[in-house]
Amino acid sequence: MVVTAKPLTAHANIAILGAGAIGQLMYHKLCLTGQTVQAEQYNDVVLIGRQPHTQQHTLQFTDHSGQTHHAMATILSSDDTHLVNINLLIVCVKAYQVENALLPLLSKLAPNCHIVLLHNGLGPHLAVSEILKHYPSLGLSLGTTSQAALKISQWHIKHTGFGVTQLGHYCGRPLSAQLKHRLQVLHRDNQPLEWYQPVLPILWQKLAINAVINPLTALNKCANGQLAAEEYQPQINAIIDELVDVAKCDGIDLDPAQLSYRVKQVIRLTSANFSSMYQDVTHHRATEIDYINGYICQQAQRYHLAVPTNQSLVAKIDALSQH
Repeated sequence: MVVTAKPLTAHANIAILGAGAIGQLMYHKLCLTGQTVQAEQYNDVVLIGRQPHTQQHTLQFTDHSGQTHHAMATILSSDDTHLVNINLLIVCVKAYQVENALLPLLSKLAPNCHIVLLHNGLGPHLAVSEILKHYPSLGLSLGTTSQAALKISQWHIKHTGFGVTQLGHYCGRPLSAQLKHRLQVLHRDNQPLEWYQPVLPILWQKLAINAVINPLTALNKCANGQLAAEEYQPQINAIIDELVDVAKCDGIDLDPAQLSYRVKQVIRLTSANFSSMYQDVTHHRATEIDYINGYICQQAQRYHLAVPTNQSLVAKIDALSQH
């Protein structure tokens, strides 16, 4: 299927900050509305990239069946005047990039813009919610997605994993009914979109999955499925137990047995996959460890709790990243 966009930047009111694999995946999911050659494409979505000038690019999206779709996309620069029309900003950059990527945009967005953070780990929401106190008309939602994509080239991604996308309001102006309805296009093809209030318990559950799979696969240079081996179970249980204790102090009650079951289920369902941290370490890129196990350690320090397993993992990943 080939879908040709009508790149009318002035009509766009939804922007995706970050043109990596997940950012492009969200773009395609929000844009493509049909499965036929005649399918229309929404023209209300743009990407925001790091380039100094606004550009047009043809994006390629290879779906799970191997079919490749094409779409013409507008990639705005961070000072494009059309940002004033954006009333939904979906942030798909790495956790450690969120604050610096978002700050230059806040004064340029529509006054009623709603921001959705969609990244691994926890932590940026605390800084962003503080910053948004200076922008009281803006709103903030938090989310996580189990969908996965692989970058084939800069503007070509392959859809590699199905899963649920979970969102919930965190602070400020709530998401409008119109935009909430617009996001429902993400709810299709056995890829549910779920809304939660409060949202933090769901994000702590996702944090447990990331806190186990990401560092252990990176340190052991293995696919997710290897973590099902008996030798890893004591370490997995320790990570989860420490996280549950910290979450409880943060007002989040989690069942360690249910978390353990869920973590092992994800390990099984994604057995052939390589985690994002494994790939970051392999390609000598910065990792999100400070926002995964590091966030557990940071919160533990606030509550004077000992989390030796998570501390050890942070230290080992940091050491590995420096080589």
